[in-house]
Amino acid sequence: MTKILGISAFYHDSAATIVENGKIIAAAQEERFTRIKHDSGYPFNAIQFVLNFANIKLSEIDNIIFFEKPFLKFERLLETYVAMAPRGFLQFSKAMPTWLREKLFQKKMLFNLLKQHDENFNNQKKIFFSEHHLSHAASAFFPSPFKEAIVLTADGVGEWATTTVAIGNKNNLEIKKEIHFPHSLGLLYSSFTYYTGFKVNSGEYKLMGLAPYGEPKYVDLIKNNLINIKDDGSFRLDQNFFSYTTGFTMTNEKFHSLFGQNPRDSKKEKITQFHMDIASSIQKVTEEIMIKICKSLKDEYKISNLCLAGGVALNCVANGKILKEKIFDNIWIQPAAGDAGGSLGSALAYWYIELNKERNNETKDEMKGSYLGPMYSNEEIQNSLQNLGAKFEVLSEEDLLNKTSDDLANGHAIGWFQGRMEFGPRALGARSIIGDPRSSNMQKNLNLKVKYRESFRPFAPSVLSEDVDSWFELNTDSPYMLLVADIKKEKQNQMTEEEKKLFGIDKLNIKRSEIPAVTHVDYSARIQTVHEQTNKKYYDLIKKFKEKTNCSVIVNTSFNVRGEPIVNTPKDAFNCFMGTELDNLAIGNCYLVKSDQDISLKKEYSDKFELD
Repeated sequence: MTKILGISAFYHDSAATIVENGKIIAAAQEERFTRIKHDSGYPFNAIQFVLNFANIKLSEIDNIIFFEKPFLKFERLLETYVAMAPRGFLQFSKAMPTWLREKLFQKKMLFNLLKQHDENFNNQKKIFFSEHHLSHAASAFFPSPFKEAIVLTADGVGEWATTTVAIGNKNNLEIKKEIHFPHSLGLLYSSFTYYTGFKVNSGEYKLMGLAPYGEPKYVDLIKNNLINIKDDGSFRLDQNFFSYTTGFTMTNEKFHSLFGQNPRDSKKEKITQFHMDIASSIQKVTEEIMIKICKSLKDEYKISNLCLAGGVALNCVANGKILKEKIFDNIWIQPAAGDAGGSLGSALAYWYIELNKERNNETKDEMKGSYLGPMYSNEEIQNSLQNLGAKFEVLSEEDLLNKTSDDLANGHAIGWFQGRMEFGPRALGARSIIGDPRSSNMQKNLNLKVKYRESFRPFAPSVLSEDVDSWFELNTDSPYMLLVADIKKEKQNQMTEEEKKLFGIDKLNIKRSEIPAVTHVDYSARIQTVHEQTNKKYYDLIKKFKEKTNCSVIVNTSFNVRGEPIVNTPKDAFNCFMGTELDNLAIGNCYLVKSDQDISLKKEYSDKFELD
């Protein structure tokens, strides 16, 4: 049995994964343990968890793979600073000491850090380095159900590459084309994240959620000035408008004067129609580029399957547009598409490519629904709740499902904590907040009273997989909430002439469909199909809700407040329950009612975490 540990760290979303003979055993992000969102530090807790879950010591691990190559990254930084000199000297002088002291000698540093887990670990030769985009591509292709596929990876930047095309065939995966830094679709999108006042590498979801409230008025301005897009979707950015190569911000004065405003100060300035139109415009440009790349790749390679990874693959609206264009017969997207997934991909790349192991995908999807994190027994949950002073009743599974579905149907917002935690940025029915999608005020209430975030942020529907095409214009699986499609026409409510004249956030309060809490302003939804094979308890809950309401959809959002990582432990769940206006908490076989709890245990969560 060959045991491989994959690690991603030191940039964004540190994580660890254990793979045994090509099978994914456990994976988790460090942020879930430290409670620091997007924690980029050494993933001590995540590594310890995957080792414990697999019941092995670090010294028993055969190979340890880091997800990228530090020397190549250092080369890119040096070359960029030299090319841009004297601009960027301040950034250069701040970055270099850390590189020369730590990052450049990462093998030795990793070895010393890894020894913390096991004093008997003494073999530095077990540590290897993958390439950033190969790690992404491997995370998308090898768990997919495809024998052969085009693998498209797009993100901010790896070592040099920002966009890569690879061809996967059985156990082979070869990168064929690359676009290099500073030309980056991820950094272009992040520049607009920064410009609209959201946090880079975190607020991109907000930009995507804001886009349907605006008009794409600035598409031509973007295409005529910022980016030159070729027929095959390849592109070049005009660096005169950006400062991410040399400064501490994403955009510069030339960028701001092009659009006529300075970046929004989120602490002082509200979101206006201008910001909505900016969001709509960059979203449209991103979709156009992704579609052009996909069409060109299909024409060139004549392969009918597509895999997606990298941060841009989390743009589920663009993914939905690729699907709608019917360029490929099948699309599979890695749920941990960002850097966390690099830990998984680096381990799989070593197993299949380096060790040349045969690939036999026995299941349709090797990610196991992405339920790869920690789980807690009912005994552990009950002990934890008792220690916290919680009041709860212990129910049979049947009673728990009945009670939860009844309360959902009565408009309650419920914390749902069951089974193994999800790997990746989305809650998929293991660490979720759930609600009734038929409620007209559920979206607003969840945003303002539970998540403490902007009212415009949309929520996702979880739907029984067999019913997806009854509610949505989608006839494929979307288990990872990475595809957006429209609500079925017959489920939509048509707007009155008065409603059509509304602008921006005023559009929010219109009841657009039979399931308004998950219907975005453009009649779209970010869909999660729920499967009995991967999450039976969640599937059974929705089925029970359907029996009572004739609706096989529920609202699903991540179990956390704005700026907080998704809850991991029973203690995290109880704290979040007591710090928000959640009505109930279903955790293991325990059921909690807010009004039963000791008022002195209430937490102040509304400003506990930083805006993302």
